[in-house]
Amino acid sequence: MPRIELSSGPVDYQDTGGEGPVLVFGHGMPMNETQWRKVVPLLGGYRCVLPTLPLGGHRQPMNPDADLSQSGVARLLGEFIERLGLDQVTLVLNDWGGGQFLVSEGRAQRIARMVLVACEAFDNFPPGPAKAMARVCRVPGGVWLLTRLMGIPAFRHNRAGYGGMSLRGIPDEIMDGWFAPATRSRAIRKDLAKFATGAPGRKTLLAWSERLREFDRPVLVVWATEDRLMPREHGPRLAKLYPQGQLIEIADSSTLIPEDQPERLAEVLTDFLVRTGAEPTRHND
Repeated sequence: MPRIELSSGPVDYQDTGGEGPVLVFGHGMPMNETQWRKVVPLLGGYRCVLPTLPLGGHRQPMNPDADLSQSGVARLLGEFIERLGLDQVTLVLNDWGGGQFLVSEGRAQRIARMVLVACEAFDNFPPGPAKAMARVCRVPGGVWLLTRLMGIPAFRHNRAGYGGMSLRGIPDEIMDGWFAPATRSRAIRKDLAKFATGAPGRKTLLAWSERLREFDRPVLVVWATEDRLMPREHGPRLAKLYPQGQLIEIADSSTLIPEDQPERLAEVLTDFLVRTGAEPTRHND
């Protein structure tokens, strides 16, 4: 897997290559690029770039002084896009919503459109059960305890936690990959703790959200009707916030729409891309 050295440390990424329009995918905590494994193969004609951001599922620790707050990771994502020379990017987020803060940080010049898939928004950083996880991460040894608990099937599949993020159930081999880095590395556990406890207060989050109105390019908001983490009302509210926002709801899915409804998600994503001028590259046989 390719790796690029950024100001905060190394970032691994997957890149399907090609000459098609560029899609950059974000992921949740402590996930990685496998969150999109069912969707990317359905997006022929597009160049899909999937960085493994330092949200706890990253394979190499970041520099000790890395800023892994919400805004810090957003800036790191912007640096990643810039360093790879990507432009006219479609930014696709699911679960983690902090990539939106590229707008409030004034770093969205290379973003042509966004697709916000059942992600954190407004003051919902972190959402629901993750708030309890953030509190645990503030306690010495808390992240170590969490990684051990995530090895217990009854805990990792609990509907009040990660088990509630997908109606279909996340395969154990995928979750093993998400939790392995923090399980084996103290440095990555420190990174995870920094990110998990790095969200600002409600007042600051809402102020950042107001700045999102400045993004005057197309935004597709895709919300799940059975989501336990992202409030149902946030979908239409988020679509209304953006000047060119539109909402599509997907039924029979929880937060991880790429897991529960990958074909439907790829369909609405492709339709949005074509309608907003990002036609896939077609190759003649």
